[in-house]
Amino acid sequence: MGGCLSKGKDSEPEHNGYRHAGSGGVHNHQKIHEPLVNQPRVPANQPYHLPDKHASSTTQTVPQIPRKTSVPAPSPKPVRQDTILGKQFEDVKQFYTLGKELGRGQFGVTYLCTENSTGLQYACKSISKRKLVSKSDKEDIKREIQIMQHLSGQPNIVEFKGAYEDRNSVHVVMELCAGGELFDRIIAKGHYSERAAASICRQIVNVVHICHFMGVMHRDLKPENFLLSSKDENALLKATDFGLSVFIEEGKVYRDIVGSAYYVAPEVLRRRCGKEIDIWSAGVILYILLSGVPPFWAETEKGIFDAILEGHIDFESQPWPKISNNAKDLVRKMLIQDPKKRITSAQVLEHPWIKDGNASDKPIDSAVLSRMKQFRAMNKLKKLALKVIAENMSGEEIQGLKAMFTNMDTDKSGTITYEELKAGLQRLGSKLTEAEVKQLMEAADVDGNGSIDYIEFITATMHRHKLERDDQLDKAFQYFDKDSSGFITRDELETAMKEYGMGDEATIKEIISEVDTIISEVDTDHDGRINYEEFCAMMRSGNQQQGKLF
Repeated sequence: MGGCLSKGKDSEPEHNGYRHAGSGGVHNHQKIHEPLVNQPRVPANQPYHLPDKHASSTTQTVPQIPRKTSVPAPSPKPVRQDTILGKQFEDVKQFYTLGKELGRGQFGVTYLCTENSTGLQYACKSISKRKLVSKSDKEDIKREIQIMQHLSGQPNIVEFKGAYEDRNSVHVVMELCAGGELFDRIIAKGHYSERAAASICRQIVNVVHICHFMGVMHRDLKPENFLLSSKDENALLKATDFGLSVFIEEGKVYRDIVGSAYYVAPEVLRRRCGKEIDIWSAGVILYILLSGVPPFWAETEKGIFDAILEGHIDFESQPWPKISNNAKDLVRKMLIQDPKKRITSAQVLEHPWIKDGNASDKPIDSAVLSRMKQFRAMNKLKKLALKVIAENMSGEEIQGLKAMFTNMDTDKSGTITYEELKAGLQRLGSKLTEAEVKQLMEAADVDGNGSIDYIEFITATMHRHKLERDDQLDKAFQYFDKDSSGFITRDELETAMKEYGMGDEATIKEIISEVDTIISEVDTDHDGRINYEEFCAMMRSGNQQQGKLF
């Protein structure tokens, strides 16, 4: 929980909300502004006057300090050529004491840290330079730090504290956001209303407004990228991930497909987009806040993209008939296909449903909270089941995939690095952009160690129709059912998640608590266990159309 850097693409959330810096494939040409050399401060009640070069010597009252000519002033140390931040190496531990691990991502680890001089607590993201394999990776880190520094000080954006670099890592220190993820807070409260959704939407769009006003396009707005500043009832929502953000260059058309599938605007898919994509993503979040499901739903990424391009939005299914017309009006305006006709961030903040504070405080159907939990937990469960299935596939089924893995693993290390994946796809004639290859890499790298092992590769590349086949689901069920009782318990699911490194103990317990809701919905005899038929129904639920999901 807390501030974070992020890769942000179409990936699972990192543990505890911490994620890592990534790329949008768009270069910006502005430089990081180094802090000015400390200057003597003028008392607040005295004006500061520049020295008058025409003043006579009698008016110069500043005493001249004699120089010791025998000892020359030391020359500044030259900056190393291999630095990422373009400044001298510094040991972050001179300033901060690193504590417990808060989260782990593809490129690094986030720690709780304490400032030595004040005792105040922050979050420190330590990014391994060894895993920054390309020039663009290093530029992405530099740009994200620059953008965080540029936006710092705004109420709904995580505070940037400082960046340090040593021989092995880049360390980014930022505000600790200890209040957890947005959806977790909503679910924990139990009571949820349009007024609460309007308050959240206002804070999210305020981030968009600040970004656009300050010349930044976010490009990866989604609920996982917002954390609460503290556990207090009125804690601020904080945007914590700027891994795909870029400085807006006027007149430039952005063509990279970046972001996360559910939240991607149609013009991103058409490879001609601008800052309007952030309003679309915020509109998708608002739709989820009001209904518990995304407006564009499919089992595959391609299916989601097709639905986005088609643009049909369901306002007929529950709970939409009970949602106010004002709320629906705002969602429609945020999800207009033509970006030129889409509402702006300033107009959203002036919309009656947001501005007037008259959104209903009547509780929204409790099923919406249940849907939110299922939406978050189901992807994690399916990913785990697919990995189990991949380990149990026959040689014939994976023969072609095995050959592909061997061909890509050029150094025969047993794992595929990002560079090997990129080169292998190029040899296959792939026209994917660097950003798209990185999306593939992150999606496949389940344990977040920066490389893809054999099982991760098979899991990522095999057809998702394996979830439709009884024999494959049977293998997955048998794996979860440790004691061969014919039932899966929550403890058995927890054990499986630990075995597959799905997070630390706290993260796994959080996931399991979400899974409990799913189990309760399919557990017909309410004994807290799930049999094979219930397991199959649960794993296949995402293959149905949105209206039949719940």
